[in-house]
Amino acid sequence: MSWNPNRRRTGATPVQAEQPRRRLKTKPLLILILILLVGNFLWFVAWLIPDSKAEGTEKVASVDGDDISRQEWMLAMEEQHGRSVLLELVNEKVMETAAEEYGIEVAESEIDLEMAMLRSAQDETDMTLYASQENRMRDKIKAQLILEKVLTKDVVIEEAAVKEFYDENQELYDIKEAYRARMIVVESAEEAQKTIEELESGSSFEALARERSIDTATGSLGGDIGYVTPEQTTVDEAVAEAVGSIDVGEWSSPLNLEDGRIAIVSVTDKVAGQAFSYEDVADRISRELALEQLPQSVTPEAFWQEFDAQWFYGE
Repeated sequence: MSWNPNRRRTGATPVQAEQPRRRLKTKPLLILILILLVGNFLWFVAWLIPDSKAEGTEKVASVDGDDISRQEWMLAMEEQHGRSVLLELVNEKVMETAAEEYGIEVAESEIDLEMAMLRSAQDETDMTLYASQENRMRDKIKAQLILEKVLTKDVVIEEAAVKEFYDENQELYDIKEAYRARMIVVESAEEAQKTIEELESGSSFEALARERSIDTATGSLGGDIGYVTPEQTTVDEAVAEAVGSIDVGEWSSPLNLEDGRIAIVSVTDKVAGQAFSYEDVADRISRELALEQLPQSVTPEAFWQEFDAQWFYGE
């Protein structure tokens, strides 16, 4: 998929243009994940909605005796995130309507392919966010695929161009085995051994990570570091090398990290690697190349008028 609305386009067809070896861009997927973070706001606000009128003044925090009410909290969140969350919802509904209007279908296998491609992009994507938002990610991918299919339905790409791209970039479609992992990071070998003893006694790995891990990025997430491959370069080498030898539901012995700290790693899921054939990805490549031929980027907002989309902000 093409996730970057500002990418440079070229007027030449893939066959005509003499250019360096081309790759489909995966970095812009980070934009999608960041949108998902904002999307979580909806669930959070729903959880916050009070069951009675009295709870609107419920205290959620205080500073030097000065209370902050639940209502103040919710209003502040709406002001900060409400517009972007509503925009996301409207755009998804618009693309669902567009799919019906133009006879566009998105198969689960297409979403599976994009999910696999995303897992292979660890060097450029925050995989912790990916792992924690997987279901929501599938919905966003579906909406994006609908948009791309609508935009490219009348663009013709020669099969030779598609095959050429595949032949030059087959490694993109050789997805490595990935392991979803959690880790607890501590300062000393003594702390690591004590943690392992508690795990062996039945303590929850996630709970211990929240309680003991000194890694600020993952401790509050129960140690979740997302999907990791043995070849990955964005995690400590000791962690990357260890995940392949840990059974699902088990944990490692203490690992010495490059920064001098010690980690215990647990694997919670394993996703088999997969090599996608030309037939598996031909439509995807064709769509990507077609998008490059469009004179400008188009967002779902371009379809609002066509499908009579209206919203609270009235613009």
